[in-house]
Amino acid sequence: MSWDKLYTLLRGANKQSTSFGKIWLSVLFIFRITILVLAAEKVWGDEQSDFTCNTQQPGCKNVCYDHFFPVSHIRLWCLQLIFVSTPALLVTMHAIHRQREDEKSKESSDNTETSSGKDSERQKKGKRQHIKGPLLLTYICSLIFRLLFEAGFLYALYLIYNGFLMPRLVKCEQWPCPNIVDCFISKPTEKTVFIIFMVASSVICMMLNVAELCYLIYKESQKRSRTNSRSNMRENQDNERLERSIIDSSNEEVPMGSRQESNDQSQYQQFDQRWL
Repeated sequence: MSWDKLYTLLRGANKQSTSFGKIWLSVLFIFRITILVLAAEKVWGDEQSDFTCNTQQPGCKNVCYDHFFPVSHIRLWCLQLIFVSTPALLVTMHAIHRQREDEKSKESSDNTETSSGKDSERQKKGKRQHIKGPLLLTYICSLIFRLLFEAGFLYALYLIYNGFLMPRLVKCEQWPCPNIVDCFISKPTEKTVFIIFMVASSVICMMLNVAELCYLIYKESQKRSRTNSRSNMRENQDNERLERSIIDSSNEEVPMGSRQESNDQSQYQQFDQRWL
């Protein structure tokens, strides 16, 4: 399996991810894929040939091996890494689709020169896209699916092998074994160390996904609270302006009434003087 192609595909997801996502990607490739390719595959090797039982009954060894190891650890971890990496690829595809739509809309609306267009494209390639709107929803869904896949594969690993420890001896009584057969597993301690290491790295990735999910939710809630506070401030300012305008209009009406009263009084005084 070519892990380099997967790394080149997931490296595009770093442009849209946060700092937690970048740490997750480094942990995924350094502590999981690299260890799996360089060390774990050599430790397991040909498991069935190293699986020995104290019987010469034909088919007993194969049946016992299939009963205790229905799926290889290496293949199960490969499936886990593929399933966990798929949501990040969906985020990258969504970001590329949105970028193409933005470019089409700008090309249709703006008629700029070719040199300025090239400079803007270079600046866009160097900058990271902000996670907002539908892209934010896609990113949050990808984090949730990552957590579900990680938890599901850990539970499957625990359920299939009855724990995370590799036993030294297993007792088999499957047909066509004549009686209870003792079967021995090669390198049980070394395999246990690698199993615990892979489980611990998977738990670390889950913690990073939870931290990133909480960070995005907190950041989005802060943005909404800021927008709500700004809208409330604008509403208060508009209300204050309306009140000031009403007060000013009322103040303008009062002098007009006082002027009319003063005119009436002056007319009465003139009439009294004439009468006298």
